[in-house]
Amino acid sequence: MIRVLLVDDHEMVRIGVSAYLSIQDDIDVIAQAENGAIGVEKALDLRPDVILMDLVMDVMDGIEATKEILHAWPEAKIIIVTSFIDDEKVYPAIEAGASGYLLKTSAAHDIAQAIRTIYQGGRVVEPQVSNKLRNETSNRNFHLHDELTNREKEVLQLISNGKSNQEIADELFITLKTVKTHVSNILSKLEVEDRTQAAIYAFKHGYIK
Repeated sequence: MIRVLLVDDHEMVRIGVSAYLSIQDDIDVIAQAENGAIGVEKALDLRPDVILMDLVMDVMDGIEATKEILHAWPEAKIIIVTSFIDDEKVYPAIEAGASGYLLKTSAAHDIAQAIRTIYQGGRVVEPQVSNKLRNETSNRNFHLHDELTNREKEVLQLISNGKSNQEIADELFITLKTVKTHVSNILSKLEVEDRTQAAIYAFKHGYIK
């Protein structure tokens, strides 16, 4: 049996989700909690296989509860189940270490299946959320590329080919000081710390073939 802890501040939600999960042959709701603080306490005491965590609750919200649980018990498997899809909620929840992110509009069957997937070591993200993350990442990467000047793009390509600053200066017929300025600008615009990360970024995002 997959032992589940249900954390949600709405009693009707707890009753409804618990009732559906109770008819599953392989899932057992072992406890419920009406806020994040109680959820943390029960999670660390009972060590359930999977935790269903609401996001917005009084006393302690789902993000803070997720952080506290994972800090004390890194192996915990937590699925955020919420009505919210805005950036202020999605990104902090994913960054907190949640293994899944579902919307409360999800079908009960999907929640049950998500529990099974997370239990088996997988990850589950609601398609709407997944698409949002993908689109946000794509748009952000495009803007980062777009900030580079044509000369900086040339320098980035040479960096990716393993050229030193002096070799870049010789090939582009510019001074070493100018190359260093371009490299500094590239690192800043791509938000990376060094030349290696810049090269990895270029290859990873298909900018350099």
